[in-house]
Amino acid sequence: MAPKAATRTTSDLSKAAVSGWLGTAMEFMDFQLYSLAAAIVFNKLFFPEVSLAIGLIAAMATYGVGYVARLVGAIYFGRMGDRIGRKKVLFITIALMGASTTLIGALPTYEVIGIGAPILLVVLRLIQGFGAGAEIAGATVMLAEYAPARRRGVIASLVSLGTNSGTLAASALWALLLGVLTEEQLLSWGWRLPFLLSFVLMIFAVWLRANLKESPVFEERPAVGTGESVLVAGLKQRKGKAFFLALGLRFGQAGNSGLVQTFLVGYLGTTLLVDKAVPTAAIVYGSLIGFATIPLVGFLGDRFGRRPIYIALSALTIVLAFPAMLMITSGDALVITVAMIVALNVGVLGLFALESVTMAELFGSRTRFTQLALAKEIGGILATAIGPVAAATLTAATGHWWPIAAMLVAYSLITLVSAVLAPETRGRDLVRLEDAV
Repeated sequence: MAPKAATRTTSDLSKAAVSGWLGTAMEFMDFQLYSLAAAIVFNKLFFPEVSLAIGLIAAMATYGVGYVARLVGAIYFGRMGDRIGRKKVLFITIALMGASTTLIGALPTYEVIGIGAPILLVVLRLIQGFGAGAEIAGATVMLAEYAPARRRGVIASLVSLGTNSGTLAASALWALLLGVLTEEQLLSWGWRLPFLLSFVLMIFAVWLRANLKESPVFEERPAVGTGESVLVAGLKQRKGKAFFLALGLRFGQAGNSGLVQTFLVGYLGTTLLVDKAVPTAAIVYGSLIGFATIPLVGFLGDRFGRRPIYIALSALTIVLAFPAMLMITSGDALVITVAMIVALNVGVLGLFALESVTMAELFGSRTRFTQLALAKEIGGILATAIGPVAAATLTAATGHWWPIAAMLVAYSLITLVSAVLAPETRGRDLVRLEDAV
């Protein structure tokens, strides 16, 4: 007997939209707070007994550790989300993320407890990553499953708008700190403030998630089968093409994000000796413009389909990679700002707006949460986590910026090929159990 159709009001959709936006905003604020701290101060606070270049590499490696924990969280919570529902998982993940981020702000530094400081930092990064591993996947699934098919691209893009909001909030906080505090104040106590302030947002987000209704698609889907693990079901699926296509679609956005939003901030300040306020301000301006870019890309995806917009954005990123890096390494603050804004909106935020809905549509309802979370986090490990470390190593070895541009091209080319090979998923019935391919 087929499950009864679940109904949701406009108010329910609004709550789901705010919940998805806020949770993802919190996740990306947490990670951007950390990534900027890793690029700006953590090499001095937690890895002070090494050279500046090695300290930057160590700080970026610690940043990458969280992505390993994200994969574990994606498997654990993804399986749970497909088995018992989206809502309960989203409540747990946001609480884990918020608590660990707040505690980072209370950590003693290397000067106080020695090697214990970076160890504790890694532990909290692991906890933060474990919770975050299924947060954006769960928010993406929940919002896509709530949205009407004709407006799914625009509504699901709110998840990406959450990433933009979180990046903006974190970058604005760091820009403010860099603007008003001396370096001594920043290293002494100022760096703690953004992490401690995130506690307020966590409380509100947890309350909102507690009052959210379950996904209507989850309630409507046919039974998976008694005793069958949804993780096993997902990994055993005869048609595994959807997973690898999703992984490829993820690659460009994730890799470009790690380079543009994380690595370049540290590279410009440490290696090129540009005022660190310049790249952080550029991220703020780019994120503000992203409030228009993201829903516009979502609308275009609903109007013309996912594939053509994916292909256009990926190709444009490839064409702009080397010219953008020439501008970013010019030393001129205005030129740097313009180039970073374009790179962020085309190669990161635009692709993310499409990713939010396309990956959800590629998978069937039986294992959507698990497969989407795995695709996002494996892509994150291969691109976002490894990328900044590889970029730091290659630029140090070559003494040049061209490896950064080459990596932008490589990441975007993988997404371009994946978009060409992928089916058009616009308007697909998300209650169906099987994958799109």
